Amino acid sequence: MVRAPLRLGVVSYLNAEPLVYGLDQDPAFDLQRDVPSRVAERLHAGEIDLGMIPSIEYARGDYAVVPGVAIASRGAVRSVRLLMQRPLPHLRRVALDRSSRTSQALLKVLLRERLGRDPEYVQMPPDPGAMLASADAALLIGDPALYLDLPGETLDLGEEWTRVTGRPFVYAFWAGPLGVVDAASVVRLQEAMRRGVEGISRIAAAYNGLGAGQAARSEAYLRTNIVYRLGDDELQGLREFYRRAAALGLIPRQPELRFHAHS
Repeated sequence: MVRAPLRLGVVSYLNAEPLVYGLDQDPAFDLQRDVPSRVAERLHAGEIDLGMIPSIEYARGDYAVVPGVAIASRGAVRSVRLLMQRPLPHLRRVALDRSSRTSQALLKVLLRERLGRDPEYVQMPPDPGAMLASADAALLIGDPALYLDLPGETLDLGEEWTRVTGRPFVYAFWAGPLGVVDAASVVRLQEAMRRGVEGISRIAAAYNGLGAGQAARSEAYLRTNIVYRLGDDELQGLREFYRRAAALGLIPRQPELRFHAHS
């Protein structure tokens, strides 16, 4: 009996491309790209088998993690930024890019830490002009945050998280119901990540998203700002994020991390 391809929900940003390097040609996988929030929604609905989901979404389902693979940072990330029209202490209304719930939760954790209060939050599409027309600040993620030349003062959320906690931050990882992926497929996903890290120059040059034609900027970002290994330090940072998010009521509980079997 021929097994159906594993349906992978892939984030449609540059930083996810090294994780699926070569998988478009692998008949064992069916890649389906979307923004992070939609990847999570499709996983929750059972429309995909495994998703590169925002890390906050792991706490809202019964899932296991593919070990060793993530999208993380150890300091400045450049692609998750708060664009501010007034100084941070005076923020009253913040527009949130609805594309990623993890970045929203991270911002809420960090602003509570810095301000000791919660500003008013409003969900909007990732349009900086429209967002700043109705708010004091705008949270942008992914390619829009990375490639648009944003005026004014910005707060890099990866840098701020590491300053506050001393930990890396984990934005996303492969997750799906326990048993949906076998050990051989886990190894193939890990190998795709290793190939992708080795092929960053080619990925940056070939990328045709918002940053098309900006190979140097793309390569510098992938090499300098993004960490793809889900190691012990990243797991400690992830647990700290869940602890803080649960304390603020952003997730129902601090989840236990479970992992898919691997050889």
